[in-house]
Amino acid sequence: MKVLAIGNIVKPVTPELRAQIMPREVPATLKLYLDAKIEQFWYRSDKPGVVFLMNVDSLDEAKAATGALPLVEEGIAEYEFMPLGPLAPLGMLIQGK
Repeated sequence: MKVLAIGNIVKPVTPELRAQIMPREVPATLKLYLDAKIEQFWYRSDKPGVVFLMNVDSLDEAKAATGALPLVEEGIAEYEFMPLGPLAPLGMLIQGK
């Protein structure tokens, strides 16, 4: 299933904290990408945070994967999750539906 995981920074990050945590956050995120859990990712342009398009078996799997990221473990970031599916109304365009 596809899940949109929208990350929000909920605690200010000092330059010192950023220098400490990002060397762990980046490889952890890259591992999720290489494990095909994160399909695409973006940095938010409206405020600090990231957005992941995830390819997982369940919403719980998406929550567990992002929950293990250092920024979340340290209480700096939180994610909201949006399950995605096919655009069902397009079925109306198929004759007999």
